[in-house]
Amino acid sequence: MIEGPVLCPAGCEPHRPGCCSRQYSAPYELGQRTSFWVAAGVVAHTLWTSAAPAMTYPLFAEEWHLTHTVTTGVFAIYPIVVAAVLVGFGDVSDYVGRRAAMLWGIGASLVGTLLFAVAPDVLWLFAGRAFMGIGVGLTAGPSTAAMVEFSGQGAARRAATITTAAQAVGFAAALLLGGALIQYAPLPTRLNFWVLFAVLAALFAAAWFLPRHTGNEAHGRWRPKFPVIPNHLRRAFAVAAAAVTSAYTHGVLILSLGGEVARDLVGSPNTLVNGAALSLFAIASAVVGIGARTLQPRTAMTAGAAASAAGMALLAAAVARHQLPVFLAATAISGAGYSLLFFGGLATINSAAPAEHRGGVLSAIYLLAYVSLGAVSLLLGAVATAQGLGFAVNLGAGVIALLSAITVALVPMTRPGSFQIDTPPKSEDDT
Repeated sequence: MIEGPVLCPAGCEPHRPGCCSRQYSAPYELGQRTSFWVAAGVVAHTLWTSAAPAMTYPLFAEEWHLTHTVTTGVFAIYPIVVAAVLVGFGDVSDYVGRRAAMLWGIGASLVGTLLFAVAPDVLWLFAGRAFMGIGVGLTAGPSTAAMVEFSGQGAARRAATITTAAQAVGFAAALLLGGALIQYAPLPTRLNFWVLFAVLAALFAAAWFLPRHTGNEAHGRWRPKFPVIPNHLRRAFAVAAAAVTSAYTHGVLILSLGGEVARDLVGSPNTLVNGAALSLFAIASAVVGIGARTLQPRTAMTAGAAASAAGMALLAAAVARHQLPVFLAATAISGAGYSLLFFGGLATINSAAPAEHRGGVLSAIYLLAYVSLGAVSLLLGAVATAQGLGFAVNLGAGVIALLSAITVALVPMTRPGSFQIDTPPKSEDDT
């Protein structure tokens, strides 16, 4: 038996009066610490799955004669589907449990990865990205919430730190491992996805043994509905959503157009070299994210917004002058900005949201982030086709700088006493 917390006995429904008043262990159930790291693996999969096609877009474009509009469209279908799933299913894990939602999501990601691995034409890529979007939409909020719950009482900052690092690990694996497989292994547009498929299959097997319930689920039956933010969380939500959305919008320039930007600026046909250049974003994100653990969330968000704006200015300069050192600096500084923004936003909402609302509130934040990601991606793809890649990158840099400025303007809303921390609403009227 693997010791595990929080399972109801057979035939007992969670939250039924007189039921689940004790903690039970179940056979073959992971303990709290192991469950925390499995949830971190699910978080990592969201960025790995998102970034996996980044280095293959130029190859698919060359093989099938695709325009910038088509390749960014393949990318954009992913955040659009993520957003659609979050609209209807954002709080499902608050009712059915984190484990069930994560298993559904990993299963959908497996299907999407398989479609990429065997795709005979671009329509299969659209379908694959749609399934990947379903997978990430179902797992993004639950896996983040599970990390908070498995990290222990009062460890919201630790959970936010490891969540940021896990995303960076997934991002770096997609770019570095993917770049190496594409460059030096056979089947450059296929093997990368077969390896990811194997990783996801192993993660699915591990997630199968997570606790079925954490004891923090909401009461009643779940029904599909648009995410609703309790009144007492709206200020915290606004600040956290602005920070996370600003962070995620970096993905347009790194994941959608990044492969082509790196190839043009680096001037190398070597996919691993180009992937390594882009991976500075993930490496800087991981290093800064770990160091940010001691920062106050509002300090992290302010510093992250400043770093993002600076990174975007350097990126515009790199595109204009075709200077590799400036591009590398822009990538690293932007990664630091992403990490600080994401950590600050996540720590803010993790501290404010009670457990029974946590899955839905986190999913609502991801919803706004992915809607922004999809909209900006479609816009920049059309601009790149009509006006050129350089103009599109400059426009995207301006959008991210604007979002960073909005975040800075909202940060004062997190001053002490502006919203409750770790305190549930006092009455049902608050929600």
